[in-house]
Amino acid sequence: MSAILNTYNRKKISFKRGKGSFLYDSNGKRYLDFVQGIAVNCLGHSHSYLNKAIQKQSKKLWHVSNAFVIPEQEKLAKRLKQKTFADYVFFQNSGAEATEAAIKVARRYFYSIGKPYKNRIICIKNSFHGRTLAAIHASGSKKMIEGFGPKIPGFDHFIFGDHKSLKKKITKNTAAIMVEPIMGEGGIKVIPDFCLKELRKLCDKRKILLIVDEVQTGVSRSGDFFAFEKSKILPDIVPIAKGLAGGFPVGAVLMNKKVAAGMTPGTHGSTFGGNPLVCSVANSVMDIVSTKQFLNNVKKSSKYFLSNLNKLKEKYPKIIKEIRGRGLLIGIQLHKDQTVFIKKLMKNKLLTIRAAENVVRVLPPLNVKKKELDQALKIIDKVCTELK
Repeated sequence: MSAILNTYNRKKISFKRGKGSFLYDSNGKRYLDFVQGIAVNCLGHSHSYLNKAIQKQSKKLWHVSNAFVIPEQEKLAKRLKQKTFADYVFFQNSGAEATEAAIKVARRYFYSIGKPYKNRIICIKNSFHGRTLAAIHASGSKKMIEGFGPKIPGFDHFIFGDHKSLKKKITKNTAAIMVEPIMGEGGIKVIPDFCLKELRKLCDKRKILLIVDEVQTGVSRSGDFFAFEKSKILPDIVPIAKGLAGGFPVGAVLMNKKVAAGMTPGTHGSTFGGNPLVCSVANSVMDIVSTKQFLNNVKKSSKYFLSNLNKLKEKYPKIIKEIRGRGLLIGIQLHKDQTVFIKKLMKNKLLTIRAAENVVRVLPPLNVKKKELDQALKIIDKVCTELK
């Protein structure tokens, strides 16, 4: 009997090694991994360039307190600043920590300018911002909150796409609106660019902050370094994580100069955040994923994959309801519950994961090869044939 707390419905399989887009189980069987740690292994498994960075840094220094200057962290923060809207960066170890920090930064900003009553955050109902206490209340999911009372106050919610409801939720106590540009756990629902633009205008008009949660969508997953870039807006705060260190635990919250002014020594901290080892790996990831050529390749792979998935939708209209997503954050929405479909994909050696609204979430590595996409398409086609 396992001594690990039973919080996951784990598949009865374990993996011994991975390389690129593939995982190998204890019996040597090969699986095409289109989960990749839930969008974490952005360059696939055991990437040689990242291996070199790990080996090099591990021989020098793993961890040192944030009470001291960490050159690898300074380098990463500077690169994120140069690449994005941000003036300042704070490092943590996960996406949930990053969204928690984003909430703290927003509230602290208004406190620092003499408006402590502006502390409420508006989020999309049944969104996903992590599993810590504040994060589950930000998500507004009854299932996630159940049993973890008392409820944490300070969050309001609106239904995805209900703009009138959103406007009504804004009061004199609202500090920020926080959204995922593409809802991951929520069913791979993309917020249209014009909606993000209007959201930015609304926040400016009501003098509140815009937080764009790019934990899953960021670091080139969408085909742009950040998903919001396509809409040409500038958020105030952006939490990121997942792909930033290609498999190592890291999170970060990016912010502009205005909101950063409220964060002074002692207002936040992280023991392990931004350590030399993880920042060295993240810098190596940045060497690859932030280039124009790499982003163009992601867009090219996305266009090819989405086009062929839509062909399968036309071929199997009674099974596939809709193809969703952008970049290589893709959802196959089925007419029925996706459990059997995912099991059959796995039986055929293709790993995927579920999302809300009967969606099969498909997350290839960003450097996936065309022949690997073709292999996945062939397996999906086969499973659809079996189920029709």
